[in-house]
Amino acid sequence: MTYTVNCSIMLTEFALLERPVIAKHAGFDAVEFWWPFASSVPVDAEVTAFERAITDAGVQLTGLNFNAGDMPGGDRGLVSWGARSTEFRDNLDVVAGIGANLGCRSFNALYGNRIAGETPAGQDEIAIENLALAASAVARIGGTVLLEPVSGAPDYPLRTAADVLRVISRVTATSGAENVTLLADFYHLAVNGDDVDAVIEQHAAHFGHIQIADSPGRGAPGTGDLPLERWIARSRELGYEGPIGLEYKQPAETAFEWIPQESLAR
Repeated sequence: MTYTVNCSIMLTEFALLERPVIAKHAGFDAVEFWWPFASSVPVDAEVTAFERAITDAGVQLTGLNFNAGDMPGGDRGLVSWGARSTEFRDNLDVVAGIGANLGCRSFNALYGNRIAGETPAGQDEIAIENLALAASAVARIGGTVLLEPVSGAPDYPLRTAADVLRVISRVTATSGAENVTLLADFYHLAVNGDDVDAVIEQHAAHFGHIQIADSPGRGAPGTGDLPLERWIARSRELGYEGPIGLEYKQPAETAFEWIPQESLAR
C-alpha cells in the first residue's frame, strides 16, 4: 500500500517545513500539501525553502493544492470567486513550476464558496474558465487538476461526486481539457451523504486521487465507523493505482498506529 501524508492537516505539532522529514522518519516516502504560502505568488526564497524541505527529507511530493485563500478563515478556493480570479490565475505558473521541480503531477483546485453579490451561474462560468486555464498550465508538465467535494462548508456547492463530475464535463466540453479528474475524498463524500460504494463502482478506475479520514470526527482510520479498508480495496480492484492520501486529524504520537509497519511503502 502506498500512502502519502498530508502535511498541512497532519503533524501539526511541528513547524510546516519540518513535517516532511517527520513523515519520513515515521516510515513514509510521500507527502502532499495544501497551498503552503500566504500569497498566490510567494517570493523565490519561500519557494526554495519549501522545495528544499521536500528534497532534503528524501520524500516525494505527490500532491499540491492551488492557493485556496484563507482556509482557517473559511475560504475554500478561488476557482469560482470572481473578485479573486486574478489571484488564482497568477498562481498557476507558480504551482506548475513547483511541480516541475519536484516531480509532482497532481494539483487540487478547491472550487470556492458561493459569494454574496455573485450569482451561482456567474461563478460557475468563471470556474469553468479558470479550471481550463489550470488544466492547460499543468498539462505542460504532464499534470492533472483534481476537483473534490467538500464537507463542513455550507456555502461550498460541490458536495457529491456527481456535482464534481458535472463540472468536469463542462470543462471538457468547453475547452477540450482531459486532465481534470475527481478527487475521491471518502470522508467528505460520506459526511455529505453520498453513496460511496456506488461512486467507487462507477468511477474508481478514473479517480485522480483518493484521500481518507474516518467519521465521525475526521480522525485516523479505526476511530470512526467508515469501511475505509473495504473502499480502498475495491477501488484498487477496479483499477485505481495511485497513492492513498492520509488527510485526517490525529495527534502525531498516535497518527500512524493503525498502519502495520510492513504496509508502509519504501
